[in-house]
Amino acid sequence: MLVLEYELADDYLARRAPLREEHLALARAAHERGELLLAGALPDPYDRALLVWTAERDVVERFAASDPYVVHGLVTAWSVRRWDVVVGGGAA
Repeated sequence: MLVLEYELADDYLARRAPLREEHLALARAAHERGELLLAGALPDPYDRALLVWTAERDVVERFAASDPYVVHGLVTAWSVRRWDVVVGGGAA
């Protein structure tokens, strides 16, 4: 599995509304294809978001590069890392 981690801009909550549906549509499409398992922001403060993937790295990187949150600067940085799951779905 892979984890896509987003670092969110300080004004993320104030700026996301006009881009939210497009962002969610991309995420839902990836989920329906079986590529994206889980996604969400970490609150208090809203400074990061995590997206858990079963897809290959290039698929995850293409998602991030085309995500309107990234394109419009709501995400200030992102990274993709392998996640070795030991308990639960997808455990090795």
